[in-house]
Amino acid sequence: MSTRSTKSRFVVLSGGVGGAKLALGLSKVVPARDLLIVANTGDDFTHLGLHVSPDIDTLIYTLGGVSNPATGWGRVGETGAFMEALGAIGGETWFFLGDKDLALHVERTLRLTNGESLSAVTADLARRFGVKAAIVPMSNDPVPTMVKTTRGTLAFQHYFVRERCRPRVTGFRFQNVARAKPEPRFMQALNDPKLAAVIIGPSNPFISIEPILALPRVRKRLDRVPVIAVSPIVGGQAIKGPAAKMMRELGIRASALAVAERYASFCDGFVIDEADVALAGPIAKLGLRVLIERTVMKTLDDRVRLGRAVVAFAKRLSRKGRP
Repeated sequence: MSTRSTKSRFVVLSGGVGGAKLALGLSKVVPARDLLIVANTGDDFTHLGLHVSPDIDTLIYTLGGVSNPATGWGRVGETGAFMEALGAIGGETWFFLGDKDLALHVERTLRLTNGESLSAVTADLARRFGVKAAIVPMSNDPVPTMVKTTRGTLAFQHYFVRERCRPRVTGFRFQNVARAKPEPRFMQALNDPKLAAVIIGPSNPFISIEPILALPRVRKRLDRVPVIAVSPIVGGQAIKGPAAKMMRELGIRASALAVAERYASFCDGFVIDEADVALAGPIAKLGLRVLIERTVMKTLDDRVRLGRAVVAFAKRLSRKGRP
C-alpha cells in the first residue's frame, strides 16, 4: 500500500467559535475515526463553584448541532432565569450561564470531583450530544491563561468577559504549562504513522493555539508532521474575538502575514482569505505553501467547502512532506 493512501488521519487544534466552525466542516468530509479535535483549555476556570470549559463546550455544541447561531457559542434557545434569580440576590452575573448550559457545567463538575478525568467527561458529554468525532482537551492538567495588561495580570475570563477586553495587553502567561501533560490521545495521534496533517483552526494565536503548542513535547512533534494553519485574520480584522486588538497592542501589525510569521517555524501550509490575496507572495517567501480560499464561514456549506479544501491541501503537503 502506498504512503499516500495510508495517511488519512487529521488532528485539529481549536479554540472556540472559529475553530469549531472549521472542525464542523472537517467532520463532514473526514470519517469520524480519522479526526481528533484538540480543544484549548487555557480558558477553563471555576465560576460559582463550577468547572467551566468554554472552548470544549463550543466544540460540543457546534458539532452536536445545538450552538446558538447568533453568537456562535452557547446553546440555541437558551434562557436566563437562573442568572436573573442570581442577580436578584446579589450574586455575580458578569459571566452568563444559561439555564441549559448550566446543566452541563454542574454535571462536569460533579464528575471531576468524583475523580473522572476531563478527557473522560468530555468524551461522554460529546457522545450524548451526538458528536461522532473525538474531542479531547489539550491536557487533563489545568493550564490557565493569564493575560498581562497595563492594569495588571488578569485571569483570561476576567480580561475577556468581565473587563470586555478593554485593558491594553502586554503579554501572556500559561500557568503550570511546563508541568502539564498533553492529553494521551493527543500525543498518540501526533505519533500515528497514519497522520496526514495537523490543522490549526482560525483561532486566536495567542490565547487559543499557543497554550496548546506550549505543552511539553507538542511543539517538537510538529516538526515531524505536515502542519497547516488557517488564518484567523481577514483583511486586517479578526473574524471573531480580540486577536487583531491584541496584535496591535503588542506592536504587531494585524494581518494574515503576521500570523504566518508567527507560525512559520513549524508550519508547511497557510490558508488565507481571498481578501488577502496580495499577501500570498510575502507569505510564500516565509517558506510556506499558500492556499487562497473564502475563509469566512457564515453557513454550513461554507464550513464544509473550506473543510474539503483544507483536507485536499493537507494531502498535497503530505505527499510533499518535510525535507
